[in-house]
Amino acid sequence: MSERIQKVLSQQGYCSRRAAEKLIEEGRVKVNGRTATIGESIDISKDLIAVDNVPIFTKKRPEKLYYMINKPRGYVTTLHDRHAKRDVASLIEDLDVRLFPVGRLDKDSEGLLLLTNDGDFANMVSHPSRGISKSYRVSVRPAADEAQLSRLTLGIELDGVVVVPVSLIVTGEDRLKTVFEITLREGKNREIRRMCEIVGLSVTRLKRTAIGPIRLGNLRSGDFRELTKQEMKAIYTACSHPGKR
Repeated sequence: MSERIQKVLSQQGYCSRRAAEKLIEEGRVKVNGRTATIGESIDISKDLIAVDNVPIFTKKRPEKLYYMINKPRGYVTTLHDRHAKRDVASLIEDLDVRLFPVGRLDKDSEGLLLLTNDGDFANMVSHPSRGISKSYRVSVRPAADEAQLSRLTLGIELDGVVVVPVSLIVTGEDRLKTVFEITLREGKNREIRRMCEIVGLSVTRLKRTAIGPIRLGNLRSGDFRELTKQEMKAIYTACSHPGKR
């Protein structure tokens, strides 16, 4: 049976479909020795796929896995960036399986990141239509005043869209900095850092603490664990009821 290359790479746990499309666009994917094209279909029982000239050995039905990791600051979530010195793949080498991130956290951010080899699950959780909320603990300098916090709470325009937090609660402050918890449903690139910059604040630390009903808890930096059955049920329930998280 033939399937599109990006779907095959996702199902095999190599990367997400979006990441696969980018690899194909960059000319890094080959099928039977020739450069692949977007939308091309292949038969995994006959065709040989390679990424960066390294063969991808396919399985008909790979076991689906779901993990969370507490990503440390300084690590990238792009697993196939040839220029990255440290990526999250190096933190899960002991698993001896291929997993890819659900969404991303920028290099300077830390905290909760989901990992899977299930492309459908990754698309479900990260697709904007699901409206899955994400919560962060943010430290900013200088100390935020009432006007700056009010602007953030009412919403900041990014890329032509006003991003309004679900909630923003100050949890600590002194004369040099402010710490707050913010929950968002949008998924724009570096959105919290950009929002803060617009109101004159610089983010010194940003940590994701929750994705929908899944919370980081006391998982130590760099550690990972499998999602529980209860967590899987909760995230599927959240995704099936958009706007009710």
